[in-house]
Amino acid sequence: MFNLLKGLLFGLAYVAPIGMQNLYVINTALDQPRHRAYLIAGIVIFFDISLSLACFFGVGQLLTAVPLLKLLLWAGGGSFITVLGIQLIRSTTTPLDVGSPQKAFHYRAAILAAFSIAWLNPQAILDGTMLLGAFRASLPGIKGDLFVSGVAISSFLWFTGLTTIVSLLKSQLNAKILTWINRVCGVVMLGYAVKLLSQFVGALL
Repeated sequence: MFNLLKGLLFGLAYVAPIGMQNLYVINTALDQPRHRAYLIAGIVIFFDISLSLACFFGVGQLLTAVPLLKLLLWAGGGSFITVLGIQLIRSTTTPLDVGSPQKAFHYRAAILAAFSIAWLNPQAILDGTMLLGAFRASLPGIKGDLFVSGVAISSFLWFTGLTTIVSLLKSQLNAKILTWINRVCGVVMLGYAVKLLSQFVGALL
């Protein structure tokens, strides 16, 4: 149980800092009905856990062995996240469409976004591999299994909790505040995109 708790605490510390996944979950909870926000949170959790498992078992070694794959992820991830950021900056929210089921929404696009945010960032994969790989090396067998299970549980608790809190509070926010939250999230996402694309360009030079 100690290793399960260790994994839970590590997972919360790892996922809690504001990143692209958190921004996406927050924006979805602000912009969509609660049931849909929970569904998207579930999709984000799935990709986050799958990435954690892959990092724990060493997928970062593949990126090191195949540099072209890293370049493709930098280019593809940077480009897609740029599109997401621009869409958020340009979006507007009115009192009639806050959390409205009629607001334009496509599950295929949401799944692609959740996948891209989690998996199309080779630096995140390499960093995760270094951190989780270090724990795996020191926790063989069942100890490692309990640890990574704790990491998975932390992902579920964090993103469902974040969705719940934002969904409950959004009724207290007016349309102007929601629009500015979208814009701030969009600017931060563009920052991530610039970082990915600059790494891609730097690798080519």
